[in-house]
Amino acid sequence: MNQVVLWTCVAAGAISAGRWLRVAQREHYGIGRTSRFARRWWLLDWPNRAWLAAAAAGVVLSGTYWWAPSITAAAVVIGPQGLDIRGRTSPLAWTRRLATLATTLALLWLVLVGVGLLAGLAPPVLAVLLFGMPLWVDVSLALLSPFEAVLSRRWVNRAQQRLERIDPARVAITGSYGKTTIKGYLRQLVEGTRSVVATPASFNNTAGVCRSVNEHLALGTEVFIAEMGTFSVGEIAAMTRWVRPSVSILASIGPVHLERFGSLDRIVAAKSEIFATSRTAILNIDAYGLAAEADRLAASGLRVIRCSTQDPSADVTVLRADSSAGASGADPTPEASFEGVVDEATAARRITVFGREIDTRPLGHAAPGNVACAVAAASVLGVADEDIARRLADLPTPDHRRTAAHSEGGVMVIDDTYNSNPAGARAALEMLANTEAGRRVVVTPGMVELGRTQAHENRLLGEHAARVADDVLIVGRTNRTALLGGATGWDSATARRATRGREARSLVHDRSDARATVRCVADRDEAVRWVRAHLGPGDAVLYENDLPDHYP
Repeated sequence: MNQVVLWTCVAAGAISAGRWLRVAQREHYGIGRTSRFARRWWLLDWPNRAWLAAAAAGVVLSGTYWWAPSITAAAVVIGPQGLDIRGRTSPLAWTRRLATLATTLALLWLVLVGVGLLAGLAPPVLAVLLFGMPLWVDVSLALLSPFEAVLSRRWVNRAQQRLERIDPARVAITGSYGKTTIKGYLRQLVEGTRSVVATPASFNNTAGVCRSVNEHLALGTEVFIAEMGTFSVGEIAAMTRWVRPSVSILASIGPVHLERFGSLDRIVAAKSEIFATSRTAILNIDAYGLAAEADRLAASGLRVIRCSTQDPSADVTVLRADSSAGASGADPTPEASFEGVVDEATAARRITVFGREIDTRPLGHAAPGNVACAVAAASVLGVADEDIARRLADLPTPDHRRTAAHSEGGVMVIDDTYNSNPAGARAALEMLANTEAGRRVVVTPGMVELGRTQAHENRLLGEHAARVADDVLIVGRTNRTALLGGATGWDSATARRATRGREARSLVHDRSDARATVRCVADRDEAVRWVRAHLGPGDAVLYENDLPDHYP
């Protein structure tokens, strides 16, 4: 085989590998995730499809022409266009795990190229390796899976021994969303009564919980609070086997990660693994499937505490105290119009624990369902009612979750950029609707990992944003069609036609229920420049979600 072609292919493979290794890292090394993102990028638009066709042509021709792999090499270096090799918002980080993956991928390439040279099939082998780089990354991840499991077990054993030696009360928290928020609330309610260590930030997988125990748990710790997330059935069960929480909270069920699970019922099953070792189960029975799950757990003999913002007969309630909420004090439905919406931040809430009213107060922008779960857990941990009531005044707001601040130019900036979900997006839009702003702007790339509901939920987000805001800025390509359709009232076909091309555009729409200017921008940086150029004192902007740049 021609040496120039060989080394050209090797160089192209290194460049392409860097691109897809970054995607694998950003997707938490999930097997199959890299290939899924490759499909999204290659099929994104006509330029990328053209480069994909060129890469495929190189594979087909490589069986006949020795130089044909060069076509594939050029195509995989140039495309997919828009997926930066270095990374702008999420650069490649050379961790131990990434280095192991890159080494495995290189060895796999070396073996297959060697076989191709010995068999006299080097050109087609090289072309196939280049064309299928995302697949080979996933194959490497699968090959490394047993090794990573063994390595993880060493850290798990160390963390388990430390937990057993210190032996704090252990609380586990999960849910489709709200986990980090409840963790912060519970820590606030318990601190001052008992010494507490909680997993930091969103350290909610096995590695994160292990690290939290090994680095932060000290003698004298009385309560350990572990946030537990999951991408698949069995992950939480594996964590509970060594953390062994005695109190577990299941706070919410929603379409987050629905594309991984396939259905809300599977999400309920996966999240309910958190109760495997618990003596007390705390559930928000307002959430999908959790009233039935509470009944099932109670029938099994577990102590169950039901929390609600809608059902006054629940064990722990956080109900609207005013009469406008209806006889039960229940919250209005989440699909209600934003026009003339009551400011929930100033609405008084009556908080009860097993029939005892412990406080009545506005909760600000704290989510009532999350407050109910945290209050229930604090009560189980022995915190007195009066202490809970006093500490409710200072509930923390997690970073990038509906936090409000004013810029130097006097613009109110609502930051809701972390881990957006339908319920949280509605709450953020409600927050924007209740600002006394001269001009309101929503900046959003939409929501992801919602499975079959993603287009529908983003269309609703666009619709609601257009009702609240004077300007809606749609960031990126991932959800552009759905958001644009919702904001303008156009059908999907019309919205799809309007989003063709890579240039930003302005679209003014006039519907019976909303009037807003809709702009499509390439990335978050362009949106921020627009906001700084057009908003001034007394205006407000909501940044609803932010996607790393490995998303289109």
